[in-house]
Amino acid sequence: MRPDELAGHLGQQVALSEWVEITQARIQAFADATGDHQFIHVDPERAAQGPFGATIAHGFLTLSLLAGEFMTRGGSPDIEGARMVVNYGLNRVRFIAPVRAGTRLRNRAVLQAAEPGQGYVQITVANTIEIDGSDRPACTAESVYRIYL
Repeated sequence: MRPDELAGHLGQQVALSEWVEITQARIQAFADATGDHQFIHVDPERAAQGPFGATIAHGFLTLSLLAGEFMTRGGSPDIEGARMVVNYGLNRVRFIAPVRAGTRLRNRAVLQAAEPGQGYVQITVANTIEIDGSDRPACTAESVYRIYL
């Protein structure tokens, strides 16, 4: 959509990503990158005895998909004429349901605000990261982006 059309889409879904599988290998790579090796993430045998019955993804792994995987798989609005999109921050992040290894996730994006700036438009998007087969989302978060035109 064009930047001048954004105001007409407030409160509407503007993107729905493809499904992304969260494998144990991805969870392990995130643990290695961040140093967070808590057993609930990286030890399948021990995690099976825990409250979730399996290893689960780090909450921040789930959240980080907004910056990469979901952006490239249709999970963010496509703005005509955008030269660059910059992640400006997050609001109201909540990790609602655990994401077990082998689960598929996708992002549903609803446009909350669009504010013009000097050479850019700043948008706020309400993201719901859905778990395939679950009524409860993995995560909700408002993303703030600056789209340079």
